[in-house]
Amino acid sequence: MTTTIPGPSRTYASLRAAWVPMLALCLAFFVEMVDNTLLTIALPTIGRDLGGATTALQWVTGAYSLTFGGLLLTAGSAADRLGRRRVLLWGLAGFGVISLGVAAVSTTGELIALRAALGIAAAAMAPITNSLVFRLFDDQALRMRAMTVMIIVGMSGFVLGPLLGGTALAHVRWEWLLLVNAPIALVAWVGVRLGVPADRREDLTDDRLDLPGALLSIAAIGLGCYALTSGVEHGWVSATTVAAVLGAGLALFAFVRHERRSASPMLDLSLFSRGTVRGAAVAQAGTSIAMAGVMFGLILHFQYAYGWSPVRAGLANLPLIMTMILATPLSEWLARRFGHRIACLVGAALVAGSLLGLAWGVDRGYPAIAASMVVMTVGLRTVMTICAVALVEAMPANRTSIGTALNDTAQEVGTSVGTAVVGTLVAVLVTTVLPAGTWSPELVSSFFHGERVTYAVLAVLVGVVTTWGALSLTDSRNVDEHAEPEAEPDAGPDPEPAAAGDRARTTA
Repeated sequence: MTTTIPGPSRTYASLRAAWVPMLALCLAFFVEMVDNTLLTIALPTIGRDLGGATTALQWVTGAYSLTFGGLLLTAGSAADRLGRRRVLLWGLAGFGVISLGVAAVSTTGELIALRAALGIAAAAMAPITNSLVFRLFDDQALRMRAMTVMIIVGMSGFVLGPLLGGTALAHVRWEWLLLVNAPIALVAWVGVRLGVPADRREDLTDDRLDLPGALLSIAAIGLGCYALTSGVEHGWVSATTVAAVLGAGLALFAFVRHERRSASPMLDLSLFSRGTVRGAAVAQAGTSIAMAGVMFGLILHFQYAYGWSPVRAGLANLPLIMTMILATPLSEWLARRFGHRIACLVGAALVAGSLLGLAWGVDRGYPAIAASMVVMTVGLRTVMTICAVALVEAMPANRTSIGTALNDTAQEVGTSVGTAVVGTLVAVLVTTVLPAGTWSPELVSSFFHGERVTYAVLAVLVGVVTTWGALSLTDSRNVDEHAEPEAEPDAGPDPEPAAAGDRARTTA
């Protein structure tokens, strides 16, 4: 007699019932996000061990971000064709195996190559984790709560990277910061294999993979992110930066031209005619500009101006994580009470206002900074969750992975812009080289002035970008953004046409 082992449930009735796949997907998302910042704190140690120059050490972290950001759209497109769970399992396996390779690294060049390979594997994980979380539940309110959990986990990984790295370095060698990825990836692989249902053929697209579009998108996004990094490092009129900008522009032009003519485009550009898709992507970029800019600025503030240790500086960022968790009821209430557009506008106002608060409070002590961080996180939490859910829901049912990839790409571009803005303004307004050790009162005063100008500039930039994106959303009071227009008496400008494979509307 043959015994059949039942597969994982197609959908779950609660977060508790879905604890196995949720834990696995959260682990996958956490490890790929924490690797963005984990090695930052270890760069001096790596430099001493491997003898790398300053530029080479910058690429230890930059190589990961470059391949990660450049391949997100390609990975999302492949997942919608080959299967989301299958691509995620490949990504997790690759991430774990590549991480073990750090044991054989003996030069900075080898480490840079390994980090670039890790970025490729992470790109195969990032958009799919959010897409699969979405498909674990039919109920829209559960989807929003699950997405909230994922965003909290992702932000925690990004913020806690330096803190975890600094704490670990007090006890183990720096190689363990990467070696630990292997067992985490293994646990996540098993959880996904056991708890996430396999893709059904009807949930995938039969279009062939658009390889020219993939290559052009990699070139456009990769060169664009590199141009922002190069502008800070080499100057905005240097030959390297100008060449990267021109290359990114040409690749973007060729990508748009190809996608419009292709019978099976990787990214259907007509989707941007939908206000929700366009607005959610723009608003996500705006929030990422704020988050990355503030995190980069405050790392300098705490460790240089205050002279705090890396561990203490990492702990100082905890208001971001705690508020992200505690703000969930408020964000959901805003969405239910006022609808997506108004809720996101409120979030945009909070983010912009908090940046102005930071501009005022940089020289008024940590409590003033912490209060601004709390206000900013409420705004980030509101905009990021609503836009992430709305963007995926506005995509056709067989294109959800490319939707989450678009969401992640917008955030990655925003992160690069935010870091570039802060790095450039600090270099222009304060100094191009931040001296180690105790700073003189004059340098601290100059740094505070530079921060005030920087956060004021960010407030205007983020306020304009995020507000522009939020205005394109609908007035839906749940998380089903592509409901029939007549179901929303005040659908706002540019109501969304129903996408193929729409699911029944469920009130949050």
